[in-house]
Amino acid sequence: MSFYFTRTGDDAYRATELVAGAWNPDEQHISPVLGLLVHLLETDHAARREASGAPRLQLGRISADIFGVVPVDEFTYDLRVLRPGRSIELAEAELRYGGRTIVLLRAWFVQAADTTGLAGSPFAPIPSVDETPEFDSTTVWPGAYIASFEARRTQVEPGHAHFWLRTPVDLVDDARASALARAAGLFDTANGMTVRRDPREVAFPNVELTASLFRQPFTPAAGTGPDAQKPSRESPWLGFNTRVSFGPTGLGLTSSVLHDQDGPFGTLNQTLTVRP
Repeated sequence: MSFYFTRTGDDAYRATELVAGAWNPDEQHISPVLGLLVHLLETDHAARREASGAPRLQLGRISADIFGVVPVDEFTYDLRVLRPGRSIELAEAELRYGGRTIVLLRAWFVQAADTTGLAGSPFAPIPSVDETPEFDSTTVWPGAYIASFEARRTQVEPGHAHFWLRTPVDLVDDARASALARAAGLFDTANGMTVRRDPREVAFPNVELTASLFRQPFTPAAGTGPDAQKPSRESPWLGFNTRVSFGPTGLGLTSSVLHDQDGPFGTLNQTLTVRP
């Protein structure tokens, strides 16, 4: 059994070597960190709701601001509820290292309702996993994190591809994270899966990430409530239709439509700082 993080205290985890890369193999790739923070917020939300007798809510948006880099080391975290409510809740997770804030991640939880008769989206599906060829991400990026996941990709043009990712590595050693939290641990990978320019020539790290969901992923169509997505030993395939844009003044944007086996379920955007 392998993990991205091992618990070392009530508010602390240690990153394993599997999180290393990709801009610098001595630093953590931020993608697993985001999955960890989503897992912690989901777990805290469920515990508080059970204690109060209030119904659990579903996660509708994740937004993370990335303040800096963090070594492959031990770090601490803090959880806060910024906007409590019975039908809507805003919670925040803060990751700290060496007395500094590294990531602030906020999550909106909203009540579930039966809107089957209204459901629909103009986002087009992408070819299935079986229709997409295998891709070795380590040919583009270094680091153990890049080597830890399985990828399938069809490149449309430089800066545009659709691809599928999954990882056999568990997020944490002390709990079974939900499929959504494990998927969130892959979200930040999107920026490196269809590069416009060779990352050895141009740096384009993202300073934030925002994922907005219009459907709960990895659940049967009939089970869309917050309790439908049960933790599983199987890591589901997560699909992306991703486009990368560079502007003329050092700004960039990586924009993705997120998919599961049933089609699109949300969008993902990452603001880039482009550094020739």
